[in-house]
Amino acid sequence: MQDVAKESAGTKFWRAVYLGIIGGIISGFVKIGWEGLLPPRTTIRNLTNPPQELMQQMGIPYRVTHAYFTYSGQHVQFVSLILHFGFSIVFAILYCWLAEYWLKVTFLQGTVYGFVIWIAFHIIILPALGTIPAPWLQPFDEHFSEFLGHLIWAWTFEICRHDFKARMKHVVIE
Repeated sequence: MQDVAKESAGTKFWRAVYLGIIGGIISGFVKIGWEGLLPPRTTIRNLTNPPQELMQQMGIPYRVTHAYFTYSGQHVQFVSLILHFGFSIVFAILYCWLAEYWLKVTFLQGTVYGFVIWIAFHIIILPALGTIPAPWLQPFDEHFSEFLGHLIWAWTFEICRHDFKARMKHVVIE
């Protein structure tokens, strides 16, 4: 296999996409599981969750943002899940692409990247858009869950990136 330093930008980009999709999907499931253990919002505030609120702010109607199917007797709101996994995949791809050129992004196994994303979205962008309350109006439970959830989320796609990249280097064709 050729030296990583000599790989083309296209090779690095497509590897980042591949690894980011895998890591983004897996970390998306991890984040959902985390929020099952430590729900970030009260039941009332979660009737319209932040992804649904953001879509409604962009003009997407309630009937679409709250569309669901029933599984095991429970409503599964698939439109917000699409946005949830889309966000996870996009930011995992970005992370994997950055890691190809700037290894410092992997500092503390990606948890610093997760911290930066948490600050950017839950402390700055979403409150500024009015999607979620201002940080000082959010309960501690929400900050705690989202903060730790983003660290674990980013750590998960670093584990995937590191493991799958190592496996790609050691492929033996028989």
